[in-house]
Amino acid sequence: MNRLRVSINAFFWEVKVSGAFNRCRLIFLCAFFSLTAQAALAQSEGWFRAGTGLGDTNKPRVAVADFAPRADSAKSHSSLFTQVVRDDLQFSGILEVPSASFYPPEAPSVPAELKPAMWIDPPTNANFLGFGNVSESAAEATIEAWLYDVRNPASQAVVGKVYRGAPTDLQVRKFAHQFADEIISKLSGGLPGIASTQIAFVSSRNGSKEIWVMDYDGSNQRQLTSLKSISLTPRWSPDASRIAFTCFAPSSGLTSAQICMYSMDTGKLVSFPHFHGTNITPAWSPDGAQIIFSSSMQGNPELYVSDINGGRPKRLTNVNGASMSPSWNMNSDGTSATKLDLPDKGYVIDPAWAPNGQLLAFSWRRPNDNYDIYIMDAATRQLVELTRDQGRNERPSWAPDGRHLVFESTRGGTRQIWTMLADGSQPHQLTTGGHNESPNWSTR
Repeated sequence: MNRLRVSINAFFWEVKVSGAFNRCRLIFLCAFFSLTAQAALAQSEGWFRAGTGLGDTNKPRVAVADFAPRADSAKSHSSLFTQVVRDDLQFSGILEVPSASFYPPEAPSVPAELKPAMWIDPPTNANFLGFGNVSESAAEATIEAWLYDVRNPASQAVVGKVYRGAPTDLQVRKFAHQFADEIISKLSGGLPGIASTQIAFVSSRNGSKEIWVMDYDGSNQRQLTSLKSISLTPRWSPDASRIAFTCFAPSSGLTSAQICMYSMDTGKLVSFPHFHGTNITPAWSPDGAQIIFSSSMQGNPELYVSDINGGRPKRLTNVNGASMSPSWNMNSDGTSATKLDLPDKGYVIDPAWAPNGQLLAFSWRRPNDNYDIYIMDAATRQLVELTRDQGRNERPSWAPDGRHLVFESTRGGTRQIWTMLADGSQPHQLTTGGHNESPNWSTR
């Protein structure tokens, strides 16, 4: 059974946290938050490492040799392929990629040229080696790629792939992401990599706030919508074929916040009904069959659930206050709510549940007036602070591997999209031009 968890977004209704704060004002928060002084701060605890898959000090060392160009025409793409694979593996959080400056001078281009001892010895100290070659014509690039266990040289290749496609940077990057994901899957016991995923976000770089997407590492940024209005809160469908978002669309001579839908398959907006009042913050059910959203169609903003075409909307909540920013984790009839506790004073916004359903990421403005990102263990109420004293950090969204987060931050002076490991390390800025916000990571 799909389960739905309801949250409150303080962008619309700011919720004050003050210890044993007057509970009559927190009645609705029982659907998601009861903000009382119960939790204990915890840094680098075992629960956190187990929940994120990070913290292993014995990571496999995976060297990636320079892929050999078979002709001068392939030099650029062989270098691009090599660097993208290295970056993907390093950012995985579960592998260690030794610096290329430690590599031996001779790199294999095919398995027959592999000399394992050269890669096992210091300073490389590799456990595994990725290598291969790139051929290119005017019509096609061909990439042969292998991963070998150099400490078990008699074994067969851990990964062996041949990629063929258009000789373009975009296609070569795609192949590199695929090879990196293959390596991560093999060395993590089958857990998926994220190098082939995408991030949707809102950008005003061309004037109005529109929906954009980019590869997980910030490359291939492109605009999807051209509504020349305001678009907000993009949310990927589970199969990554659609993006639901909040748009300000004209209807019957009036412009109001509505739910809009974009198809990645057709590259066009998909029809979704306009309801009376304000309709915002869509979220998908895990099976992709339903959408929950906040609507004032009957007066007070409440949560409604409908099919993905907007049919048969059903009201879920009936409370005094604004019900917004839903995410799935309780019964879709609005029952089986869970209370979560937070310590200290401040304001809590943007809660996002990890793929494992155990960890909650959110932005919390504590008394110092900074918005920072925290992770809470839902069972124990223990917390880890991921950002501190680096501008305003908000709207976290989990990668499907549960090891990475994307978020918006003003640490560089303007509002931009960043990623980091779920322990707060390896922050990467993905956007630079204009103002960029409200990121959401695709599930595949």
